[in-house]
Amino acid sequence: MMKKLSLTLFALLVGLLALGRTGGVQQVAAQQPTGSVPTVTGTPTGAIVRVTYPEQINVRGGPSTYFYPIVGVLLPGQEVEVVGRSPGGEWLQIRYPGVPGNVAWVHAPLVTFVVNGTIPIVEPPPTATPVTTPTIDPTLAAAFIVPATPTRLPTFTPPPPLVVPTFTEAVSSGGGVPRGLLIFALGFVGALSGLISLLQGRG
Repeated sequence: MMKKLSLTLFALLVGLLALGRTGGVQQVAAQQPTGSVPTVTGTPTGAIVRVTYPEQINVRGGPSTYFYPIVGVLLPGQEVEVVGRSPGGEWLQIRYPGVPGNVAWVHAPLVTFVVNGTIPIVEPPPTATPVTTPTIDPTLAAAFIVPATPTRLPTFTPPPPLVVPTFTEAVSSGGGVPRGLLIFALGFVGALSGLISLLQGRG
């Protein structure tokens, strides 16, 4: 009994001595760098534009309103980064996340530069090609073609000959005396008779 107790006390003493030597967790300090850390000292070359048009403007897939579709819009006062321009400078390529390549195009007169920078010239992207080329079925097209039936031109009928009326000179019935002279003579006689009657009435 005493022997077992002695062995237990000895084992406990050895355990306490071992714990005393390794007691606590040693903290290891990280090694600090001794050299200089490189930093970015270059200046940005991009440019920033702001939408000055009073309404929202369209953002297109290329520098044209006819050959490229609308891929988004920009609101009045919104600012975007410019990454390129068209060869003529009429369109600006902007950074526009969410579209293929994350770039799109806006019409330059609708925006104003707020930060100037180097803007490279970017070639326009290829225009979209249709998946299928539309063809016309000749049989279906022939059903809508109305054949023109030849019509006979009307025959020309000459008008009847023009009859020009002729007037014959009237023959007077006054024995060869012109009618105007006869009327003048009768009027002169009547006036003369009236004058005679007036003179007789005064006498």
